[in-house]
Amino acid sequence: MHTLVKLASVTLCGTVLATGVSAVPAADSPHPKNWTPPAQKIYAQKLVDELMMANRELISVTFHGVPPGQTEIYTMFAGSYPERIGNIDDPDDVDITKKGITILDPRWHRPHDSVQKFVMMMPLRDSSGENVGEIVLAYKNPPNSGKTEKDFFLAATALRDGLMKQIASHAALFEPAK
Repeated sequence: MHTLVKLASVTLCGTVLATGVSAVPAADSPHPKNWTPPAQKIYAQKLVDELMMANRELISVTFHGVPPGQTEIYTMFAGSYPERIGNIDDPDDVDITKKGITILDPRWHRPHDSVQKFVMMMPLRDSSGENVGEIVLAYKNPPNSGKTEKDFFLAATALRDGLMKQIASHAALFEPAK
């Protein structure tokens, strides 16, 4: 796993971590971690698992934001790649969580992406409409699919808006899954 080291203030990858806490990468991970999920599955992870099972056009789903009891620790707290949970968020993830913006990313011609995909990064909202983090949806986008940015935007927005009915609050995302 990783080790937390107490420091006065730290900036990693352009993201300021909570005062007094810095993340050190796990020995088996090239990405620094800043949060460790609880041993039991949380409700957010249950939602991710359900989304992946019900939506075969998705490559991945991740939830990002600030875990309970933290203030400036932005992290992936649930996702379809469990080994990435706890990875420090990139600045664009933090902007989406803080500002409520949406990013449409067609991921065309990316050399490190092995599969052509379309990524939607948007605010994750609870049932009252409050932003409680970020949801990232990576859709399959094979050549000649005929899908446009508008198609992906509408599909992702419908999925996110349907999901928000299942999220009572930010805190509920971190409760044990039932």
